[in-house]
Amino acid sequence: MHKEEQFRTYRGYALLEQEIGALTPSMEDYLEMIYRLTEKNGYTRIQELAAALNVQPSSATKMVQRLAEGNYLIYEKYGVIKLTPLGDQMGKRLLARHNTLVEFLKMIGATSHLLEDTERIEHNVSQETLTCISRLVHFFREHPTWLKAYQEYCTRFSQRSKL
Repeated sequence: MHKEEQFRTYRGYALLEQEIGALTPSMEDYLEMIYRLTEKNGYTRIQELAAALNVQPSSATKMVQRLAEGNYLIYEKYGVIKLTPLGDQMGKRLLARHNTLVEFLKMIGATSHLLEDTERIEHNVSQETLTCISRLVHFFREHPTWLKAYQEYCTRFSQRSKL
């Protein structure tokens, strides 16, 4: 069996990602939010970050320190948080991934748990799958009649399944 074909448990794939130095889902969440918060004026603060993520400032401080150690941020205790070029690039990519998945889920009609589902999917989707989803989103944007046809099909399908 080729290495890429070896089956792993969910946890096994997560451990494999850690071995290659990938960001954890939590680190991604913080970096994405920092990117959002710094878009306006180039920096944010621990209090603002903690409030945006609904976490304690002490938790935000620990994660910001970890991200600074990874060269994603510039942070000094009690100071502002700024993205490095690497952090800016990664934050932009994470936000684009998030927005693509939100738009895709809306297009297919999955709206009742939109943010929760997006959060779960975004940390577990491969780049290849994300690229395919992104292409489909762009296709539907460029061909709204196809999207409308799909949505009408879904309406008819749900009416039939209620019978």
